Amino acid sequence: MSDLQKAFAKSKLGGYPVNPPVPFNEVEEEEEEIEALGDLPVDDDSSSASSASSASSTGTIIPSSNHNLFARPQGSPNRRTLDQIPWTTYFERELFLKSTKDAGTITYHAYLTSPVGTGPLFVTHHGAGSSGLSFAVVASEIRKKLPSAGILSLDARGHGSTKITPVPEKLDLSLERLSEDLVSVIDNTKTQMDWKEMPPLVLIGHSLGGAVVTDVAKSGRLGNAVLGYAVLDVVEGSAIDALQSMHTYLSTRPPGFTSLQSGIEWHVRSRTIRNSVSARTSVPSLLTHNAESKGSGAWTWRTNLAATQPFWEGWFVGLSNKFLSARGGKLLLLAGTDRLDKELTIGQMQGKYALQVFPEAGHFIHEDLPEKTAMVIVDFYRRNDRSTLVLPPKVSDLLRAGKKV
Repeated sequence: MSDLQKAFAKSKLGGYPVNPPVPFNEVEEEEEEIEALGDLPVDDDSSSASSASSASSTGTIIPSSNHNLFARPQGSPNRRTLDQIPWTTYFERELFLKSTKDAGTITYHAYLTSPVGTGPLFVTHHGAGSSGLSFAVVASEIRKKLPSAGILSLDARGHGSTKITPVPEKLDLSLERLSEDLVSVIDNTKTQMDWKEMPPLVLIGHSLGGAVVTDVAKSGRLGNAVLGYAVLDVVEGSAIDALQSMHTYLSTRPPGFTSLQSGIEWHVRSRTIRNSVSARTSVPSLLTHNAESKGSGAWTWRTNLAATQPFWEGWFVGLSNKFLSARGGKLLLLAGTDRLDKELTIGQMQGKYALQVFPEAGHFIHEDLPEKTAMVIVDFYRRNDRSTLVLPPKVSDLLRAGKKV
């Protein structure tokens, strides 16, 4: 290079700063902080949070123009947080609905965000051993996509904060009783909220909850208010087959945890719930604190699933037939096509219901992939929304108006 070329290059490059190599430990800290961003309720992406091995983790994330992707999070620790997220993050209020039955009083506990105007009310029923907060994150995603929507998510008897006084010797968790409870919660909510009429209803149930909402839809006890119902990852044939291994599954669960954080961590590490934000929201309601115990017995399971064995088969027998024959739109969300039994396979080929499969999700589809689940549910509602139907005018109205028919 000539002296003239060297002088020219020096004048051009002299204004640029020289960046020293970043120390390895600082790179580690930045990676940990970026990882922590994924656990914040606002920024968590359900598809990437499910697992590194899932198909969804290969998707491209495009940041919006108003976000500084590499900004250091304010007050965020340099480690993954497992702190509880309160229910107030997702719902407007909690309800305590009293009902007197069989010489006892049951106080149903539910979470509610009221519909706006003529918006629909999505009524959710969780699976066995879970709680109403199982639907918390997906509820917020539904509201993002349909701001007029309301969400009513109850705790079934023996679950969450629903209480029965006096405490019965044997808890009745039969399908008939759970269906009565769901109808009672919906009716009592309408009364307590002073709604003049029942909003359009979309019933959503996961696992056991799917059997309950299907039974209610089949019974017709809610009349024409039900636009449709969605069942999440439960099919009669595979559910009954899975009951054979229920005791094996229950024996693998820890009997208790030292803290709420360790309970949340177990659900995430075991991939029972693959979305850490949903786990931080729903898992605390599954556990109860025992002040007299220490160590692994400080937090134990709120619901004794083993004691519900007498009702297991009754929950699912006849489910496929009821699902196909009940009035209203029908939606089935599964984590794999292998879960379809013969009756539902034939029904799907005949176009009797809508089917969506999420192979990258586990059993808790709505918790693992809340954004995708919400998108499917909102689209399902819009396809069944009667208010958008434009009916032709009646002949009598045309004649009265003096028009020729």
